[in-house]
Amino acid sequence: MNPFLEAGVTIALGFIGLAMLSVLVSRKANTAGVIQSVASGFGNDMGVAMSPVTGAQMQFSLGYPSSNNLGYMPGS
Repeated sequence: MNPFLEAGVTIALGFIGLAMLSVLVSRKANTAGVIQSVASGFGNDMGVAMSPVTGAQMQFSLGYPSSNNLGYMPGS
């Protein structure tokens, strides 16, 4: 690879990494909310995947995650 191109790509990736880091640590980024939302979606997916095996009926919570931190509440 051309040394000038390699240096340019390295600098560009450095800027992108710095921008990502600054967004993650920003007070306005709501990083905790994003992580909690992803975890809630993962919990819903796991509940659906396990329901045929466990026989549980799923009631999905599409709003803010509930206090059980799984994002779904197993049916009775």
